[in-house]
Amino acid sequence: METDQRRAQLLELAKASFSSRAYDDVSIDDLAREARISKGLLYHYFPTKRDLYVAGLSEIAHELVAAITGVPEDLAPIERVRASLDAYLTHISRQARAFVSLMRGGIGSDPEVVAVVESVRTRLFERFLSGSPFAGLFTGDARFETAVRGWIGFVEAATIDWCTHPRLTQLELRELLTQILFEIVKVAAPSVFRVPS
Repeated sequence: METDQRRAQLLELAKASFSSRAYDDVSIDDLAREARISKGLLYHYFPTKRDLYVAGLSEIAHELVAAITGVPEDLAPIERVRASLDAYLTHISRQARAFVSLMRGGIGSDPEVVAVVESVRTRLFERFLSGSPFAGLFTGDARFETAVRGWIGFVEAATIDWCTHPRLTQLELRELLTQILFEIVKVAAPSVFRVPS
């Protein structure tokens, strides 16, 4: 295999393995055997199991953010939120175990794992503001930014719950998250942004 193909193959194996098993239960020997390569060659691409784990998480994070980048920026704010949430939830429903693995960070408080998860939050926040008609009004507004980052945390927790204990349809969850966001915006910036009814 070409170098890029081999690396991609190993990342796919890692994502599947770490999504379905605890970090400590994943064996480099098993991964090498499944990839039909020597353990030494696997270590050539990823010097440690932790490196492979972090690379897999980074890939999951990138896919998650990429899932919402196709949402048109010229939609009305509420429709843009709905479209972004639909894209996000559709992607997560296809990758539920990988998403839960990413957000729960399988190796504790490892700084690189924390950085990957935080990068997802930051990119989702930036994507939320990017191209929106009120971005210029709210950029740098600590109250608004704190509220939206808090909402993103709520979305994460609600989505993990939805993946592990699905009790709502995707549409019901999307509408719940949309309504909560606009209630937050009403409180955080009542005089600047008129929330649609």
